[in-house]
This record gives sequence, C-alpha cells and structure tokens, in this order.
Amino acid sequence: MEQESATATMHMNPRIERDRRMLLDARAKGRGATFKAFLRLSGPGWLQSGITLGGGSLSSCLYLGTLVGFSFLWLQPIAMILGIVMLSAIAYVALSTGRRPFGAINEHVNPVLGWGWLLAAMMANMIWSMPQFGLGIAAIRQNLLPGLLGPDAMPEMRGKILAACCFVACATAGSMLYGLGGWGQRAFEMLVRGLVTFVVLCFLGVVVKLTAEGILDWGKVLAGFVPDLGLLSRPADGFAGALGAVASRFRGFWSDLIVGQQRDVMIGGVAAAVGINMTFMLPYSMLRKGWDRDFR
Repeated sequence: MEQESATATMHMNPRIERDRRMLLDARAKGRGATFKAFLRLSGPGWLQSGITLGGGSLSSCLYLGTLVGFSFLWLQPIAMILGIVMLSAIAYVALSTGRRPFGAINEHVNPVLGWGWLLAAMMANMIWSMPQFGLGIAAIRQNLLPGLLGPDAMPEMRGKILAACCFVACATAGSMLYGLGGWGQRAFEMLVRGLVTFVVLCFLGVVVKLTAEGILDWGKVLAGFVPDLGLLSRPADGFAGALGAVASRFRGFWSDLIVGQQRDVMIGGVAAAVGINMTFMLPYSMLRKGWDRDFR
C-alpha cells in the first residue's frame, strides 16, 4: 500500500511526468535523442562523480604515481569500468523495483546484510569526510584566502577553526539546497556539474601544459595503460636501480616491502573509485527524484 501511494504521488508530480514524456519522445526519435535526454537527467551521476573526485582518490593516485610512476595507469580504467558496472546494476534494480534497497535487502536477502550495509555506508561517509575537510581547509588557507586565513594572517589553530566553519557552512547549505527538491535540487546539481567539470578541465590543463613544455613522456604514459599483473609480485621497474645498490642480504626485505606497498595502494585505488557509501546513495538519490522504470 505504501509503495502504491508513493508511486501515485510520483505520477502526480508534473516535473516527473514532463521528464518521463521527454524520455519517451527521445526513445521514439532514436539513440542520439535518447543520449541527449539522459544527459539532461544526469544529475545523480554528476553527484557520484563529485564524490569520486575526493581525497581518497586523490591521495591513492598521487601515492601510486609517486611509488611506481606510470606503471599502474592501467588500473584506473579498470577501476572505472568495475564501478560503472556495479553502480549501473544497482541503479537498474532500484528503478525496476521502485523499492528502497535497504528494505528490499532486509526482506529478500538477510537483515544482517542490510544493516551491515547501512552501518558500513555510514562509517564510510565519516571516514570519507575526514580527508575532504583536510583538503578543503588547506585549500582555503593556502590557496583561496591565504591573506585572510593563512599561516601569516593569524594563529594556526584559529585559522583552521575559521576555515573549518566556512567548509561546514558550505556543505550544510549544499545539503539543505538539495533537500528542498525542485529548483533547489536542480541548482545543487548544476553546481556539482560545474565543479566536476572545472576539476576535470584543470587536470586537462595540467596535461596540456606539461606536454607543451616537453616534460611529459607520452611513450611511458601509453605503456602504462598496458596491464602488467606481474607487479602484484615484483617491484616496478623504476626500483631496479635502487634495489641493485642494496646489499644482497637486504634486497629481499626491501623488495617484499615495495611489493606490499604496491598491492596496498592498488587495492586502495580501486576501493576509492567506488565506495560503499556511493552504492547506498545512488539508488536513494534517484528514488528521491521520483524516477521509476521509464528512467532506466
């Protein structure tokens, strides 16, 4: 009864019916029109992208690049593909059934799994937020407002507290804006879309600049996209010189240490690509918008 009532409410929403009609008309026109229609309704996807471009992905990718250079570039597209497949499956099931995943798992699988998923997602949100605050505070104090909140402008602790308050205020305002629905939700999605696009363009600008200056070796970059599973059991080639300079009786220790760090960073990079908090939030963000089977 509750599900039927919610479905009826969704169908009475003129915005949802307008989006539904747009999708149905686009499907009748062909793939090009359908792609454009889905692009217009890609708000939840941009929200997931904003979460993915976080401190976890940044730190794992930076450390991986520092550790092994270009050797593990192939790991990034694999992690992206795995994430797309998993989130697509979750979204398809949620839109097909129209049910909240937490209740569906508790009913059809096991309540232990459902509650474990919920608690793990909540813990992941807490852990995920910590590096974001660190990055945000550092960006405010060192890059955006160094003359106002930077180390030279005020004491360290006071500057961090004020920067953290600014960060919390922006995050709270964004959450409240998204919770309003309607124009607030659209404004928030446009903001996230703009921020994600800006970040991607910044990274692209760095690549163009390094290429123009001749710093980037594209031969090594392209070679890094060739999968090499042997790096799971041996150090990357860049360590050959350093390991060769170590006495033979100590070489095994350092080799095992490097291989262990390579594995840890690989796992961290894949895990940061799609976190468990994203698997929980994506279906709820789509159901919150009133989407159903027609929006698959």
